[in-house]
Amino acid sequence: MTKSTLQDAATLAIEYAKSRGATAADVEASTSVGQNITVRLDEVETIEHNRDKGLGVTVFIGQQRGNASTTDMSRQAIERTVDAALAIAKYTAADEFSGLPDIEMLAKAPYPSLELYFPWQPSIDDAVAFCRQMEKSAFAVDPRVDNSEGATLSTYESDFVYANSLGFMGGYATTRQSASVTVIATSDTGMQRDYWYSVARDRADLELSESIGVRAGKRAAARLNGRRAATGEASVIFDATVSPSLISAFVGAVSGSSLYRKSSFLLDSVGTQVFAKGVSIFEDPFVRRGLASGPFDAEGVATKARDVVKDGIVQGYFLSTYSARKLGLQSTGNAGGNHNLTVSHDNLSLADLFKKMGRGLYVTETMGHGGNDVTGDYSLGVAGFWIEGGEIAYPVEEITIAGNLREMFKGVVAVGNDALAYGSKRVGSMLIDRMSIAGE
Repeated sequence: MTKSTLQDAATLAIEYAKSRGATAADVEASTSVGQNITVRLDEVETIEHNRDKGLGVTVFIGQQRGNASTTDMSRQAIERTVDAALAIAKYTAADEFSGLPDIEMLAKAPYPSLELYFPWQPSIDDAVAFCRQMEKSAFAVDPRVDNSEGATLSTYESDFVYANSLGFMGGYATTRQSASVTVIATSDTGMQRDYWYSVARDRADLELSESIGVRAGKRAAARLNGRRAATGEASVIFDATVSPSLISAFVGAVSGSSLYRKSSFLLDSVGTQVFAKGVSIFEDPFVRRGLASGPFDAEGVATKARDVVKDGIVQGYFLSTYSARKLGLQSTGNAGGNHNLTVSHDNLSLADLFKKMGRGLYVTETMGHGGNDVTGDYSLGVAGFWIEGGEIAYPVEEITIAGNLREMFKGVVAVGNDALAYGSKRVGSMLIDRMSIAGE
């Protein structure tokens, strides 16, 4: 479907909603296409092609709200969908905080060019060859790497239009390419699995297939002959592949829905010291080729670059229009989630962090959810490596770490310069001063 077709569908939905008694409405129309190829042990395991389209509409009758969606973009289907949303709205209770954003909050064209669209449609033969090379490179690292859970190459592109009855209409196309391989290494003491992956808007920014395979193979082989660490307290480094989960816990705790429900361990935290001094978090929706970039949020509210945490002190929350109104604040342009978050670092490599820690646990894999959103209590199973004398001593497994996120955030000693640009949170390996470890 073309952009004009999506715009026409959105316009039709809004105009029809108004003609049927809606006092306000918004709509998102989208289309996407993707390909997913998986190879395991040199054999093609899956070939998937996806092509989707859809339209979701939200209508307001005063402050009563209803929504419905359809995958049929015909006039009749869109009108039926709007009618369904109106029927729902008539039976919902009025909510004084519901409604569209204030018009002055909406983004205004022209929007900056963020370079988010780089279509890539490799032939099946080329995609299979890419996957085979990832596996081959992983197996070549070490003869003990002798099995695979598969290598996958995914390509995806989408386009959308968001519009509302305040006159806003905007949209843009995006692409997302990803590649991953998971392999298994075997020794006399058992088997270990590990992986590596790469994600980018542009195929040119993906890691080479050989590099992805080599990193997966090295990670799997390094975990062989693991043991349980001693029970006690020690410093902990969260690898750059898992440290974003700590920032996700922070984002969840300072997001509107948790705050207005009072189900957060960081209530009323703006202006307070939550992280250690020296830790800053910057949100930038305008990173070129960023995986969480965009000129407006899911409600059309203009996004903006801002400090979320500065020198450890919280500067702001993550709010949609609804949650902001519930809290007596203004939307921060985060309906739909956070944009690119970058955590400041100390220009230290991972090896530098090992030396700085001296002795402790280096976590490369976590198992389970981990944090309690209400209390901040944190506990989960992990695997990784024990560090002695500033160097890796041996792999560890079947251990549990525990602490409280409040204390962990304030206990950040250093952040490495090894952040991965593979999601909405860019944070390097993170050294925490002390956590409880349950092992042998």
